[in-house]
Amino acid sequence: MSDPASILRLEDVRYRWPGRASFGLNVPALHLAASETVLLLGESGSGKSTLLSLICGTITADAGRVVVAGTDIASLSAGHRDRFRAEQIGLIFQQFNLLPFASVCDNILLPLKFAPQRRKRVSDLNAEAARLCRDLGLPDGMMTVKAGALSVGQQQRVAAARALIGTPPLIIADEPTSSLDAATQATFLELLFAQSRTHDTALLMVSHDARLSNQFDRVIQMDEIAQTERAAA
Repeated sequence: MSDPASILRLEDVRYRWPGRASFGLNVPALHLAASETVLLLGESGSGKSTLLSLICGTITADAGRVVVAGTDIASLSAGHRDRFRAEQIGLIFQQFNLLPFASVCDNILLPLKFAPQRRKRVSDLNAEAARLCRDLGLPDGMMTVKAGALSVGQQQRVAAARALIGTPPLIIADEPTSSLDAATQATFLELLFAQSRTHDTALLMVSHDARLSNQFDRVIQMDEIAQTERAAA
């Protein structure tokens, strides 16, 4: 029976990348609840990127179920998966993926252009973007600055604000603190957790840095939830 409080659920998921020397990933079970913060640890080659691609619907499982906010991703067409991802998942990329010549405000508001339901939850776009900037520790007057002119730490906060705006039920962060010093890293995580708690948003953060473990509700090792398979070359 499905858990009504579950934001993310993987059940008996199997996927193999095509190719002669292909890589396969099997995930028997993974669950995240609303407001839960989970750190997923794994070394390079452990399948973290494949797992995130399955959760986001950029690839679909060969078998099993990937359920986000009550919807089985495999039941959606490719176009509907793209729209569903924009509505239900806030993404913080390792390299931030900001538009360098667009303003901070325009970068934060970008996902709402593709997510009308998420957009409806924001009554005043500019005010909400400004609030997120303040809450994430960005200085006043930052909204009109081009993203390419920001420091690494500031870009990190803008990327977080972009993921959080419109309160999607699931935030996925892919190695978001790898380029930050320890003090900036701690501040960033504290602010991200506060936003997650306020809006009942589940947070799945992928990293190889076990030193972050005590800051999360739960820590999962990739080799505990997944098996990898590599075909002979």
